[in-house]
Amino acid sequence: MKVTVIGAGNVGATVAECVARKDMVEQVVLIDIVDGLPQGKALDMAQSAPIHLFDTRIVGTNDYADTANSDICVITAGLARKPGMSRDDLLGKNASIVQSVTQQFAAHSPNAIIIVVSNPLDVMTYVAYMASGFPSNRVMGMAGVLDTARYRAFISAELGVSVRDINALLMGGHGDTMVPLPRFTTVAGIPLPELMPAEKINAIVERTKFGGGEIVKLMGTSAWYAPGAAAAEMVEAIVKDSGRVLPCAVWLNGEFGQQGIFVGAPTRLGKNGVEEIVKIDLTADEMALMQHSSDDVRTNIEALKRIQSA
Repeated sequence: MKVTVIGAGNVGATVAECVARKDMVEQVVLIDIVDGLPQGKALDMAQSAPIHLFDTRIVGTNDYADTANSDICVITAGLARKPGMSRDDLLGKNASIVQSVTQQFAAHSPNAIIIVVSNPLDVMTYVAYMASGFPSNRVMGMAGVLDTARYRAFISAELGVSVRDINALLMGGHGDTMVPLPRFTTVAGIPLPELMPAEKINAIVERTKFGGGEIVKLMGTSAWYAPGAAAAEMVEAIVKDSGRVLPCAVWLNGEFGQQGIFVGAPTRLGKNGVEEIVKIDLTADEMALMQHSSDDVRTNIEALKRIQSA
């Protein structure tokens, strides 16, 4: 198995390291337009292998020929958020970057599975889908895995319980309109509403929605440890054909009342990428939130089309 990570910045380098340390593929290729950057980071990671005890070979390159015949590609290329910026502020610039790198990669690895991390996530996944020409089961976005990780971390801190015992689900777009579902959130099988008052749950939900922005305000740039680990978890589910059900940005074709759009939904991952979109019954209020979130993604896609046609 061969995994390519496009973009050797903080997120991309973290993805590459997390995948390598799982020791589940033969090779990780880290590619970037900056000469020397992916080569240096790959060399640094390779020299950590005797300490972390992994045998995955890590290659840094500026040439897409080196990515040929990859099984999975993680796209992290793009501009990072700065204080005061929303994910949508990155729309036009990152769309051009994602379109370009996707086309170059797809030309060398036509049978690969693509995981998009670049923001704004749901729209960039749509861009990669259109640019690659791949079937929808082989293109997805990393959003819900990161968002549920933040959600679970906040719940763990509040209740003083292990994150291992917390299962959670979020749907909708990645960002301020995401749709956390507390009634599908459990601690060792116990529904969250039985362990925490509604006002506290709502506060955690709101903090989760703006979790990325909170980090941007503190550091002056986007997060990378949790996003990198989240993407690597998706890679692992595909490589191992594990059938794990994770919340991912996937192409909906009527599910949850949505048509022809990439948005977060519970997804069974395996060797073919998206093996199944897991259907759950949403309440009227949850469906309304899902519709609002999906409409926000559609608005951004239309905005992108206007930018591209200008």
